[in-house]
Formats: sequence, structure tokens, C-alpha cells
Amino acid sequence: MMHEHTVRATISSGTVEGFTRDGVNRWRAIPYARPPVGPLRLRAPQPVQPWRGVRYCHGYGNCAPQQRMYTMLAPGKYQPMSEDCLTLNVVSPKKRSESALPVMVFIHGGGYFMGSSATPIYDGAALARNGCVYVSVNYRLGALGCLDLSSLSNKDVTFDDNLYLRDLVMALTWVRDNIAVFGGDPDKVTIFGESAGAHAVATLLAVPAAKGLFAQAISESPAAGMVRTPEVAAQYATRFAALLGAGEHDGADTVMAARPAALVNAFERLVKQGQREMLGAFAAGPTSGTDYLPLDPIEAMRSGKAHRVPLIVGTNAEEARLFGRFLKLLPMSEPMIERLLAETEPEERERITAAYPGYPDQTACIQFGSDFAFGSAAWQIAEAHSRHAPTYLYRYDYAPRPLRWSGLGATHATELLAVFDVYRTKFGRLLTAVGDRRTALRVSNDVQHRWREFARTGVPGADWPAYTTADRAVRVFDQRPRIEYDPHAARREAWEGFSLAAR
Repeated sequence: MMHEHTVRATISSGTVEGFTRDGVNRWRAIPYARPPVGPLRLRAPQPVQPWRGVRYCHGYGNCAPQQRMYTMLAPGKYQPMSEDCLTLNVVSPKKRSESALPVMVFIHGGGYFMGSSATPIYDGAALARNGCVYVSVNYRLGALGCLDLSSLSNKDVTFDDNLYLRDLVMALTWVRDNIAVFGGDPDKVTIFGESAGAHAVATLLAVPAAKGLFAQAISESPAAGMVRTPEVAAQYATRFAALLGAGEHDGADTVMAARPAALVNAFERLVKQGQREMLGAFAAGPTSGTDYLPLDPIEAMRSGKAHRVPLIVGTNAEEARLFGRFLKLLPMSEPMIERLLAETEPEERERITAAYPGYPDQTACIQFGSDFAFGSAAWQIAEAHSRHAPTYLYRYDYAPRPLRWSGLGATHATELLAVFDVYRTKFGRLLTAVGDRRTALRVSNDVQHRWREFARTGVPGADWPAYTTADRAVRVFDQRPRIEYDPHAARREAWEGFSLAAR
């Protein structure tokens, strides 16, 4: 691996050395908190301990413990895992700008149980080259970070709630305190994320401790049904301890003694169990009604108690197709949909299915699954947040022919190909081998330009009207970009007020 030369920066905890390549400076695996290991397992993150001398930040660190198959970086190459995973990466333009640059902080997705900032697509160099300081963050996943086990605490052992949110707030605090050293403007921080990362972004809007740590937010395909009450969290915690083999009173001790791999496996069994029994929320995610997250995020937005920062939120046209193929997590077939709606009043069931003409044919079922998991969340967020702060809603429709032929279309995560400029890479050329290249680059340029303008000014372009309940403008990213007004009114209204938790 050729490094042109090394670059050093001195931050509050010590000196870090990175390297320069392809017109950008990169620092990888800078710790932003003390490793949450040993007695710090399942505790709020602690400030990083300063070091002497130079810390080499040339390579990515560990990702959070998860199933090994999710950690593949290249064929046969896996990222090492460890509880010692609270690090972030910084990419900045090689040529220092006269003025401080906007900062874009990326929160990866993965259902709150998988993923890593080292995934090649999240590299961020293309964003940095175009004039920002890019930061990508690791946070604790699954049982060690996104499953609320605080109800298992006893007089000897304390577990904190919402650990992954605390991790992200700690990372954003690091950005505020240190990013100027890398040429970034701490007053112009945009947080953006996809899927569970988009859900984390939306949730941070309602975390009091995150106040003032970011100026804008972008939520790409936020997931629905991820927020639980303390009661549901406690139910999951009890079940989780039992899956680990704990007795009635030694849940905390069993969790503390377990190896990370055992926690990962028990978590996977818990998810499968929860899907069968529909507990009212996914096993991993935030717990609201706690000191750290007092209100459900949508409720906080609606009542004006969320941070009133400009927000971009949106979904992809065919979110669910990816899940039909790979992760069988969504209701996309008639039996699953009917089971999901079994508890609802007949008229509510009728109202929801009527919004999908042709139900239960396959296209209608896929659209239902897409809206159940993502569309409903984006609509609810846009409706609630737009009451008090500028909100911009989009729908990403673009898919090159190979994605359409494969039956995936503009599925979940495909907008990342545009955001991270993948269509200009070798892999991107494969995806656009049949004459889609010019269109793919045009769509990519459009998305990136708007994300960049938004990070700089809080407005994604004068020709993208803010979402209001008066006209519900939606920006459509496609071969022919356009604005549509409340394009899916019947589907949007069908999900208003729907919640698994209310069952």
C-alpha cells in the first residue's frame, strides 16, 4: 500500500499520525472514548485517556462484535472485532482551505446489530475532496450497545441505557472539541446516516445531551418500529438473560461473565424470538421514557421539544426488495402481512390494505413492506419535524439497468452509491456497464451537490421546496429529477398513527 507521506495532528488527547493519498489526508481509528471493556462493559462511555508520543492511525481498528459474516471487507478478508471499538476516522482535503470547512459525520446502518465504519463504500474521500471534513464513527452494536439491559442492574452491577446513543454523543463531543485541528468548522456539523444510522440521526434530534453538537441532519431511509418503552426493554432484557442461561436473579452477572461471541449469538436468537411474538418493537434500538431519551423521537419533534435543526429525510422507491433477497426481516408476503395486522381493528386493516391497489399481489406486498419498515417512518418524521424546523423530503428512484434486471431496483441502501460517489469507482463501472453511465453520474452529482450545499448552508438548493403540511413537496432523484406534491397520500395516511407498540 503506497502512502505518499504521513500527516500529524495534535488533538486534546495526544498526537495522531495519518497518511495522504488521492488528494486527501486520512486518519483511521482515532479513539474517542475509553475502551468499554471489563468493568466498563454496558456502561456509559468514558472520556478517552491521553497518550504520550505519537499514535499511528493508518489502519482501521476493530468493529463492534457481530456475526463474522457481516465483517467481510473483501473476499476472504474480515475486519477484526472487539469490544474495544469506540473509534472514528477523519478524512480531510490535502490542500488546507482558507476558511474552516463544513463537517459531515456519518453513522453507518446495519439494523443496530451489524456494520462498521471501515466498510469500503463509507470511505468518504470523494466527499472530502469536494470541500468538507468527513468523519465516520463506530458505536457499540447489538447486545453490547443497542439492547437495553439496564433493567438487569442490581446493587453490585449497573448497566446504562441507550449506550449507542451515548457513544454517538461522545463522538460528536470529540468532533466539537477537535475537528478544527483538521480544518473543520465545529459550528457546521451535519450528521447523516442510512437505515439504522438514519434512525440514530432522527433519534439524536430528541436526545437532550446532543443539543448544539450538530447544525443539520440527514436521515436516509430511517427504519420504523425501533423505539421501545422501558417495559418492552425490560421484557427483552429478561428474555436475553434467559437465553444466556441466567437464573432469575443472576442476569447481570451472567451478562458480565459472557464472552462477546456468546452475547452476539444470544442476541440473534432473541431477534428471531421477538419476530415470532411481535413484542411491539425490534429488539435493538433506543428506549424512550428514560432520562437520556425522555420522549419518543417523533413525539419530541411534534411537540417542538426536539432540536430544531434543518433536516433532510427520505426513502428509496423499492426499499423492501433487498430484504426479500437477503435479510428476511420484513412483512412482504400475504401471510406475514395478515399476521402483522391480525391485532388491528377490521376497519384499520381494511384502510391500510386499501392503500395498496392489487393487494395481495407481489408488487403491492413489496410496497407494503417498504412502507411498513421505512416509508411510514420518513412520513411521520417529515410531518412532525416540519412543524418547527425546515424539513426536506426526498424519494430516490434511480437504478441502473443491472440493478433493475436483478430485481433489486432502487432498493434499500442504493442511494449510498450516489452519496459516496461509487459510480465513479471500478465497482460502479460494472453497475453501469450498459449505457447508464452518464445518467448515473448525473444523479450522483445531483445528490452530492445537494448534501454538500445543505452541509454548508442548511438549504439543499433553492429549487427544493421545504416540506410543509400545506403541499408536502417531495424531491424525486431520478433520470428526470422533479418535485412531486404528496405523491403517495393514500399510503401516507394509511400509516398515520399506526404503531406496533399500540397493539
